[in-house]
Amino acid sequence: MTDPTSSNPEPLLVMHGVRKRFGGVQALRGVSLEVAAGEVHALVGENGAGKSTLMKVLSGVEAPDAGEMILSGRRWRPAGPVDARRGGIAMIHQELALAPHLSVAENIALGVEVPRVRRLGRLAPLDRRAMLATAGDVLGRLGHGDLDPTRRTGDLPAAVRQLVEIGRALATDASVVVMDEPTSSLGRRDADRLLEIVGRLRDEGIAIVYISHFLEEIRRVADRFTVIRDGSTVTTGRMAETPDERLVEHMIGRPLDAVFPSGGRDAGEVRLEARSIAGHALPVEASMEVRSGEILGIAGLVGAGRTEFLRCLAGLDPTLRGDVSIHDRGIRRSTSIRGRMKAGLGFLSEDRKGEGLALTMSVGENLLLPRLGSVSNGGVLSPQRMDSTAGRWLARLAVRAGGPRIPAETLSGGNQQKVAIARLLHQDADVLLLDEPTRGIDIGSKVQVYALLDELARAGRAIVMTSGHLPELLGVCDRIAVMHRGVLGPSRRIDDCTESSLMREAVLGPAESGEGEAA
Repeated sequence: MTDPTSSNPEPLLVMHGVRKRFGGVQALRGVSLEVAAGEVHALVGENGAGKSTLMKVLSGVEAPDAGEMILSGRRWRPAGPVDARRGGIAMIHQELALAPHLSVAENIALGVEVPRVRRLGRLAPLDRRAMLATAGDVLGRLGHGDLDPTRRTGDLPAAVRQLVEIGRALATDASVVVMDEPTSSLGRRDADRLLEIVGRLRDEGIAIVYISHFLEEIRRVADRFTVIRDGSTVTTGRMAETPDERLVEHMIGRPLDAVFPSGGRDAGEVRLEARSIAGHALPVEASMEVRSGEILGIAGLVGAGRTEFLRCLAGLDPTLRGDVSIHDRGIRRSTSIRGRMKAGLGFLSEDRKGEGLALTMSVGENLLLPRLGSVSNGGVLSPQRMDSTAGRWLARLAVRAGGPRIPAETLSGGNQQKVAIARLLHQDADVLLLDEPTRGIDIGSKVQVYALLDELARAGRAIVMTSGHLPELLGVCDRIAVMHRGVLGPSRRIDDCTESSLMREAVLGPAESGEGEAA
């Protein structure tokens, strides 16, 4: 096995000067990448930088216009994805490519099925004994030999389906495994287990290209990194020798004083108060208050009830009991989301694609939907006023778009998220409920969103945000409360919180963890 800690490890995969154009768009401008056997190599960059296109070229989905690729010492130019897979390249996408109606063993064997015996040219039945043996072998290598290979894949949780996808890569004897945002849909515990599996693959001598927006995750698992910006390779280096600030500067192309905003904020009057909120299943019991000029974070494990709590506050999910007041005015439990919007409440869904935006509609339409009357003349929408108003919001939030009339689906994840936040501002909401506001966006866009939230809080808005990323909450919020099994614990000032104390409370609850009373 090649030692990835050596100064000049022999590369197993070399991509040099790779170029790719789609019409008038130059997606890759001569990108280079080298990955050694037994190395985890992080491929990082903002959304739209060219990471996905480069991996499509590697895996045979797209043919390069120029450049050279070498795999195991030989020139590499796959004729297509099947050819690439046979050559030792395995892609594990963010959206898993599994057949949910098939068993674990059948999914692992897809593409490498073994027939029993071919008779008279007819298609022979599959050798299911060999299929089960292969599945058992790869699952054992991954430390999950107890998983029943006959189980239906669609019945498994997301973390186990991810495991099946990795098992399929091992079944093909892949020498290079590409992981694209593998933990984006996983909770912290499952993400930790996945990173342990990545370590196992590295120890077996497999070269791993790891794509992720989570810097702390990359730092934990990667040996080296390559930064791509605007379709070009910016730099390559060792993770241990490069601080986060420098890495982010390479990604966004400008100096960065800090990832998170600095300086305290002054809280004002109570804007939103919730008392003993309970939903049908979750939350069980949740009380809190948030003031103007502050950001209250809600931490907790996946499934603890964070999202359900915000949806109850927003009027999206029914509330069994509890009281909500906005600006000291009580809100009836039957009040719809439209009524709560009129009272000054704005909600940002964690599901940006499914609920947060109408992706096939234009950027301007998405932004202006809550108050279309503001851009109409005598009840008739004015395209000119729509363009003008939407354009001002796009400029204010530094949204990179070709104009307010382009479809929202053409924007990067970070710019889509800024459009969704701009809609709340156009709605004139001064109490913002933000559920995972930076999920699925690159670090450069995250820095911009952090700065925007700080600006909004300093302007007097009250913000409640959830996040499964504890460093994010500690870097952005003024106070943090932890949700445990549907019960929201007391909030504490940031100075009284650490990652370990928050995780302990998320796992054990406030009583068992020994955490104190509300600030």
